[in-house]
Amino acid sequence: MAIHKALLVCLGLPLFLSSGAQAQHHVPPGCGPDLNPLYYNLCDRSEAWGIVLEAVAGAGVVTTFVLTIILVASLPFVQDTKKRSLLGTQVFFLLGTLGLFCLVFACVVKPNFSTCASRRFLFGVLFAICFSCLVAHVFALNFLARKNHGPRGWVTFTVALLLTLVEVIINTEWLIITLVRGGGEGDPLGNGSAGWLVASPCAIANMDFVMALIYVMLLLLGAFMGAWPALCGRFKRWRKHGVYVLLATATSIAIWVVWIVMYTYGNRQHSSPTWDDPTLAIALAANAWAFLLFYVIPEISQLTKASPEQNYQGDMYPTRGVGYETILKEQKGQSMFVENKAFSMDEPSSAKRPVSPYSGYNGQLLTSVYQPTEMALMHKSPSEGTYDVILPRATANSQVMGSANSTLRAEDMYAAQSHQAATPSKDSKNSQVFRNPYVWD
Repeated sequence: MAIHKALLVCLGLPLFLSSGAQAQHHVPPGCGPDLNPLYYNLCDRSEAWGIVLEAVAGAGVVTTFVLTIILVASLPFVQDTKKRSLLGTQVFFLLGTLGLFCLVFACVVKPNFSTCASRRFLFGVLFAICFSCLVAHVFALNFLARKNHGPRGWVTFTVALLLTLVEVIINTEWLIITLVRGGGEGDPLGNGSAGWLVASPCAIANMDFVMALIYVMLLLLGAFMGAWPALCGRFKRWRKHGVYVLLATATSIAIWVVWIVMYTYGNRQHSSPTWDDPTLAIALAANAWAFLLFYVIPEISQLTKASPEQNYQGDMYPTRGVGYETILKEQKGQSMFVENKAFSMDEPSSAKRPVSPYSGYNGQLLTSVYQPTEMALMHKSPSEGTYDVILPRATANSQVMGSANSTLRAEDMYAAQSHQAATPSKDSKNSQVFRNPYVWD
């Protein structure tokens, strides 16, 4: 009997192991058969949350990378030195946002030692980078809104960096305390050889994970509260930047309240602890997109605009910059002046039009140099010569009228003019002789 039982166990054990292996390595729809089961959430079509978050995070990575290039490339075009001093902090902020999008993939992938450790450490550090940059920006905005000059760029960046390093230290100590256990617990000799037992980072309770983020919550609250005084400053052009920070922080507070409630209370009440990872991934993607939409994109749109002081200097010294637009404006002004002058010459002057004593124009159309020669000759006085002498025309002459030709020839015209010049006119005979009253006959 014992031999038969041993044979049954030996034959049934391989069948049990093979069936368990097939159940364990069941390939979900949409994934390849050779894919590691760790990455099934990235391609599993039955649970679409992984594919959706993967697409959202990928779009966020590309958008953040493009915005970083735009921000760095716009450095030579920034006219306001106060805005230029904040570029280093804003680039640091974009790097933190890029890390948030990349961390989404670690939350979508199934948990193991490396993915859980990266979640526990980088979740707080990356959010600390973003919120520290916002706190540093608010710190500079409060000076700018009241005095129109703030701290230097390296001071603002140093503030953001130091605030981030605090969270790095906190997370490092927390991981060492929770993951690496001290000696004396499993080693009866107490020599510490069995004490360095590394616990699984995925075994950390949700409440402990949230409690480790208290410093990050304080940074978020500080950025939100510090943005309000910047809206009451004397220089109104800095208020819009305070509004951008206020929108980003208010949206972040709403997102954090929702995911903390779901992560610590809601998923447990609905008996679905498998939604812990999707909750973290959704919080990361939503908050990162809120940073881009409410803070980064508006800041980049306001980056290259000139300050009011520079606009005033440009109006005060218009000839300071010589460019293509200035040349076009001068040519346009000159052409308008010439057109108006020509138009005024063509207009007939009225009798009551005042004439400037400093101009050479006396108000008479007859002396205008733009009049045709024929018109000027028509208006000349008769004493200067008869019109027939100036303009040859056909004369009623017996010889000419009797000719068969209907057109007057040049020889006949010259003879007619000579005959009229030799014959004295009747007006000359009847004209009175001018005498000098001072001469006696």
